[in-house]
Amino acid sequence: MKPPPMTPLPAPPGSQVPMRRAVRHPREILTLVVAVVGSFLLLLLAIAEVVNAADEDRTPDVYALALLFAPVLLWFGRGQLWAQQRTNGIKLTPSQFPEAHAMLADAAARSGLPYVPDAWVVGGNGLINAAASGHGFRRFVIVYSDLLEVGGAARDPDALRFVIAHEVGHIAAGHTSYWRMLGTFASQWVPLLGSTLSRAQEYTADNYGHALVPQGARGAMATLAGGKYLGRSVDADAMADRAVTEPGFFVWTVNAAASHPVLTWRMHALRDRRTPGRLLWRPRAPWLWTQAVDPASYSLPARIGFEPTPPPRLLGAAPSSSYGTVPAGAPGVGRPFAPVDATRPDPTAPSDAPYGPPQGPGPA
Repeated sequence: MKPPPMTPLPAPPGSQVPMRRAVRHPREILTLVVAVVGSFLLLLLAIAEVVNAADEDRTPDVYALALLFAPVLLWFGRGQLWAQQRTNGIKLTPSQFPEAHAMLADAAARSGLPYVPDAWVVGGNGLINAAASGHGFRRFVIVYSDLLEVGGAARDPDALRFVIAHEVGHIAAGHTSYWRMLGTFASQWVPLLGSTLSRAQEYTADNYGHALVPQGARGAMATLAGGKYLGRSVDADAMADRAVTEPGFFVWTVNAAASHPVLTWRMHALRDRRTPGRLLWRPRAPWLWTQAVDPASYSLPARIGFEPTPPPRLLGAAPSSSYGTVPAGAPGVGRPFAPVDATRPDPTAPSDAPYGPPQGPGPA
């Protein structure tokens, strides 16, 4: 007896390609190619090690054996992960957590997928996380239970919608493909290589989330930073400001070794849509500018739902009707971060003055 199939959607083949091309991080394909080439070279070294070990009648290096058996190890690991969710997770269905299931189906349809991925809720034990994976032709999403309230309702609907769209974005962008993961299998052992590819993929998935649910970015990042309770009081703009004002070698190393962009950089990238998220070097340009920005200068097209974040009025500046102006007919459905209060100074200006009045709690 086979598991029930994924729910099909009336989408023609290739429907996910236009959005994928628009929101993919511009450095993702380059880092993918380098990771594949690096993995192939390591595979050649592994083959040479096994051959030499056989000639010398000794045990080959364990990493060399792992590379040679990578196809089986990866297939087995993905199958185990899928089985764990099927046997221990709570499956999202129209009758079980219907609100979250509707978010999943909506994200899949708007991303151009021809099916609704399976999804399970698993015990978070206080952790805030989600993941996407696959096995064979099956694709699935894992959501930690702390993103939901008692009773199954979303703790922060827009934040949960953003998280689900982010994970569906991983699937739509091809990040969960067996062949992609096999081709980059050895890159995780090369300093900077595997982690940089992973961060590029995370920015791509964030772009999916922002394209589909821009108003959920703030709550999702605040929840990741402060947890399910404190997240509602997190000043996300203050954290995003610090991406520019927190330099240093160790800041660089922490980000470079991480599979996900550090939160301050990630918040900055979601708030300032002028340029893609930074992979290795911290953002330099502050978000606070004194002139309205031409929407045509944005690298991410507005036609799929991006809405430029309006430049706020600086301390002491005269009000201007151009601030916050969005072109007529812009298809955006919300802003990822609210405009900063006028009492907030330029984060790059040398000053010991504290920020202005707190903005209050995030989305309920």
